[in-house]
Amino acid sequence: MHDRYTTFARGLESPVIDGFEIIPDDDADLPEMTRAIYVGGSGSLSVTLASGTTVTLEGVASGTILPLRACRLLATGTTAAHIVGLV
Repeated sequence: MHDRYTTFARGLESPVIDGFEIIPDDDADLPEMTRAIYVGGSGSLSVTLASGTTVTLEGVASGTILPLRACRLLATGTTAAHIVGLV
């Protein structure tokens, strides 16, 4: 398939090019720093951001894409489901 944008530099404002399923874990970092997180099932997210700060986001609606640079999604405090890391 032809991709006319392969020679362009990729930045944080560029579209996502990959993703991975996130299973919340209190002890393990994500396999890759995210550019965004997709939430398929509503609830709360307890996330450690790139800065090292951990925050809990309450009431995240199903189908939401959050532009978060995250390194960990904690099981404790996370009730949302079907979470995907976007890179």
